[in-house]
Amino acid sequence: MLQIYYLPDGRLVEAGEAFTLLDASLEAGIPHTHICGGNARCSTCRVMVTEGQEHCGTQTIAEQEMARRLGFPDSVRLACQTKLAGSGKISVRRLSLEVEESTQFFDQAIGKLTPGFMGQEKEIAILFADIRGFTSFSEALLPYDVIYVLNRYFRRMAQVIGSYGGTINVYMGDGLMALFGVEPAEGQPPGKAVEQAIRAGLDMLEAVEDMNPSLESFYNQRLRIGIGVHYGWTVIGTIGDPKNPNMTAIGDAVNLASRIEAANKPLGTTFLISEDAYQQVDNQVLVKQQFQTQLPGKSGEYCLYEVVGMAPPVRVSRDKSLVQREPIAHVDGHLKRIINKLWQALKNAFGAA
Repeated sequence: MLQIYYLPDGRLVEAGEAFTLLDASLEAGIPHTHICGGNARCSTCRVMVTEGQEHCGTQTIAEQEMARRLGFPDSVRLACQTKLAGSGKISVRRLSLEVEESTQFFDQAIGKLTPGFMGQEKEIAILFADIRGFTSFSEALLPYDVIYVLNRYFRRMAQVIGSYGGTINVYMGDGLMALFGVEPAEGQPPGKAVEQAIRAGLDMLEAVEDMNPSLESFYNQRLRIGIGVHYGWTVIGTIGDPKNPNMTAIGDAVNLASRIEAANKPLGTTFLISEDAYQQVDNQVLVKQQFQTQLPGKSGEYCLYEVVGMAPPVRVSRDKSLVQREPIAHVDGHLKRIINKLWQALKNAFGAA
C-alpha cells in the first residue's frame, strides 16, 4: 500500500485507488489548491517531493512544458500530473498555502463556488480603448471638469458596449477593456463575439464624434480614441474579495489586445484588429490598410488590419431572386457618406426602372 505524508499538514494518508497525487489529496480532504481544475493549466497544485520520488511517474508533456517555463527543479511536481505507483511512502510539501485556502477548498467541494470563481478557459473577443492625448487634454481642464468629461465618456461607452453584448471589465485611467463572448447565446458561432466587438468599436468612435461638438463649445477641446480588438484564449475568473468578487480575463490574449490598441499611435490609425480577429469576420469587415509590424514586448511581426467599417447585413427577397444590402451603417466619416450617397443613387435608378 502506498502512503503519502503531507507537509505542513502533518498528515499521513493512504493513496488507495487514487490515480494521481492530486486525486489522493482530494479523496483525503487535504485542502490542495488546483485553480484550473487539475488540467495542468496552472501551477497552483505544485508540490515538493522530499521522499519517495521513485513512486512518482514520469512527467507528462504538459508537466514538462510547465516545468521548463517556470524553471522547476526535479523535486517539484504538478500534483495533477503526478501518477502514483508501487507501495511504500511518499513525503510531499504543498507549496501553495494561502490562509483562505482551506475555506475555499471546502466551499468548492460542497458546491458553494461556481466554476467561474476558480477560472474557466474561454475563447473571447477583447477590446481595448484609450483616449489619445489625454494628458494634454486634462491639463487644459480643471480637475472636476476632467472627472465630469470622463464620466460622460465612460457612461456613453458602457451603453454602446452593452448594446452589443459586451462588458467593460476594467477601467484604467482614461482607458478601458471590454470582453465579448464571455456568456454567448446558445448556438452563437465563435465569430459573433468578434463581430459584436468590432461593431461596438465603430459605434464608440461615432459616439465620441457625437460628444465632440459640446466639448468644443464648452472646453475648446476634442476627444480622440484608439481601439484594438483581438480574439483568443483567456482564463475567465473572479478576483478580489470573495464576498464581492470581480470578473476578469487573464492571459497572453489580453496583453496582445492591449499592444494592438497601442499600435494605433505609431501607425497613425484609429482602429486595429489582429489576424485572429480578422479571420472570424473577413467577409464582413471593411479594411483600409494591412500592416506587418512588431509589438512592444512581443517577438516577431504581427499582421494587423485597420478597420473602417462593417459590411451591411444581407437581405434576400421573398422569391430569393434578388439579394440586397442595407445602407452601410458602420463606416468612418467621409467614406460612409460617399457609400450611402452611391447606394441612394442606385436605389433611385433601379426604382425608376
